[in-house]
Amino acid sequence: MKHMFTVIGLMSGTSLDGVDAAVIRTDGERIEGFGPDLSLPYPAALRHRARKILDEATALPPDSPELKAVEHEITRYHVDAARQLQALVPDVDLIGFHGQTILHAPARHHTWQIGDAQYLSRATGLAVIHDFRSADVAAGGEGAPLVPWFHAALLHGAPGPVAVLNIGGVANITLVDADGTIHACDTGPGNALLDDWALRHTGTACDVDGKLAAMGTVNRTLLEDLLADPYFARPAPKSLDRQAFATALDRVSGCTPADGAATLAAFTVEAIRRTPLPTRPAHWYVCGGGRHNPVLMRAMQAALGAPVEPVDRLGWNGDALEAQCFGFLAARSVRGLPISAPNITGGPDNLSGGRLTCAGLMPMPAWIRKTGAA
Repeated sequence: MKHMFTVIGLMSGTSLDGVDAAVIRTDGERIEGFGPDLSLPYPAALRHRARKILDEATALPPDSPELKAVEHEITRYHVDAARQLQALVPDVDLIGFHGQTILHAPARHHTWQIGDAQYLSRATGLAVIHDFRSADVAAGGEGAPLVPWFHAALLHGAPGPVAVLNIGGVANITLVDADGTIHACDTGPGNALLDDWALRHTGTACDVDGKLAAMGTVNRTLLEDLLADPYFARPAPKSLDRQAFATALDRVSGCTPADGAATLAAFTVEAIRRTPLPTRPAHWYVCGGGRHNPVLMRAMQAALGAPVEPVDRLGWNGDALEAQCFGFLAARSVRGLPISAPNITGGPDNLSGGRLTCAGLMPMPAWIRKTGAA
């Protein structure tokens, strides 16, 4: 019997809203069960500073004092989240720590997630798996999306073709075909543009319940102009940086706030509809913050020609899914299981990823010695 790990998964997404943390019991292939989960929102000031880092990341030196200060503050929230779960769950084996993506440029063989794994390990006394994406990117892969491994494990035995659509800052799709083959890619913008537009025009960090978009009319000319971006003609697998379509905000700047929101929502949905897939899903399940936006959900139901439902209908925890995923991937990494695949990231088959940090452990736990992960 393979070793089952009790893992805390930590995720801070491109929406910059905070840390999601969740406990999962897994060997990186099977899922034995789930434990508690929680979310710690970032204060507005930290979100603002982190967003400024994203905007400047291409020109930012790694030793920038502000970068280091933001990294420390973000890690501090991860430490707090992990400690709260440690208080609830005895005998946690390790942490899967995604960090905060500030730049993703696979065409330049570069992806950059900030977060101090050594600080996290010392503060929790646990082994930490981090830096999940860089090995795949260095090998020519996209480094994203990685969550399809987890989606497929959750869907094990379900009849395909079925799609799991994650709408975070960027949207990505997992298609599990009828024969169990996994296909994946980033589809285009998720909530990022809508969030930025809502903040600019309402002072609120997102379009709550899609109310702003619901009042507007889609500008079809602008929508087709946005969809003419070369990204949408590329075959999958492919991935995006959160800021890849940031200029879209300027291109819709002549719209009213409501019409701009409606057009950006339609951009997200139409990019999903046009995603190049080998087969069309018979059912779509949606996770991430986008599933809470009724405008997006109604538009996808109309556009995709198949039932569209939140993943919660499957009994999944749609708010904890990505955190659970990085716990799952941490167990895969410890066991040397693949994180790359040609149909998922475009990287080579059987390439594992993630790095192990044990700064807070002395002596080394027996399970690390047994797995050879050290």
